[in-house]
Amino acid sequence: MRLLQVMASDKTGGAELFFGRMCGALQERGLSQRALIRRGAVCRDDLLAAGVPTLTMPFLANGDILSRWLIRRQIRDFAPDILLSWMSRAATLCPTSRQFVHVARLGGYYKMKYFRHCDHLVGNTQHIVSYIRDHGWPAERVHYLPNFVDERPATAVRRDSLATPEGVPLLLALGRLHSDKAFDILLAAMARLPDAHLWLAGEGPLLGPLKAQSDALGIAGRIRFLGWRDDAQSLLEAADILVCPSRVEPLGNVILEAWVHRTPVVAAASTGPAGLITDGVDGLLVPMEDAGALAGAVSTVIRDGGLAEKLAQGGRLTYESRFSRPAVVDRYLQFFAKVAR
Repeated sequence: MRLLQVMASDKTGGAELFFGRMCGALQERGLSQRALIRRGAVCRDDLLAAGVPTLTMPFLANGDILSRWLIRRQIRDFAPDILLSWMSRAATLCPTSRQFVHVARLGGYYKMKYFRHCDHLVGNTQHIVSYIRDHGWPAERVHYLPNFVDERPATAVRRDSLATPEGVPLLLALGRLHSDKAFDILLAAMARLPDAHLWLAGEGPLLGPLKAQSDALGIAGRIRFLGWRDDAQSLLEAADILVCPSRVEPLGNVILEAWVHRTPVVAAASTGPAGLITDGVDGLLVPMEDAGALAGAVSTVIRDGGLAEKLAQGGRLTYESRFSRPAVVDRYLQFFAKVAR
């Protein structure tokens, strides 16, 4: 089996990070593969360290003639059985051929016109799979394959390093400071949780408005805006609860990360979290846009140590059974064997 993977993005989002992890995991399994990435992509060093044969390309835009030509040259040279393109830009740049199977992986709700020449589509949530099928794709050509996250052990961030007292309930939220993430609802909930402190890790256009909101609510002394962090695992080890208040959340990688580190999860019931969490078993779900319900659920976990432990252990068990690195890689290898010509 020969696999050519194409990632045209150089961002540091969930798809890009999972791409690097998946390439490394497949290399460990001995799969013959080659990765084509955008110049400046942050995953390059990790791919090379994992022994993944890696080439960089311009990937400037969908009409990038040079990248199209370079991809075709790599196809001729490598002769893949499967070409796996990640997201819409890579999919549009890759050709169709009877010599290989073109699979595109979707981690969001893209316009389906970008994928009409592909042989198979993969969605990383059941809801994305349903979305693809609702747009006319036959069921036998649409497949659900989940993500796994970084499972390496981590050392907890010291609370005093972020001016946070010991012994107080510590909440953690991670994500882009964008309206989709509903951090305004989380801050409103914090006003109803007078003993709790919050670490909010992320960058984005709403930093100023969120800081102004925390000032107006009188909670600024209990909020730490951490900016971009590459140590989410260490933050999770330090936190008592992960809160995911999102209005729009197709998957929720942060929930998987919390499960790995046995951190209890409270989440709004947007598409991704609602598809992952069994309420009361491996997390608590609350209605979206409801600061009172969010505060109530967090308060319950803070006060009930037995419930917190139950959710932490339940999350870990769910992750190990459905989303662990070996389980997900096995599913990908079985899928490749099934669809390869």
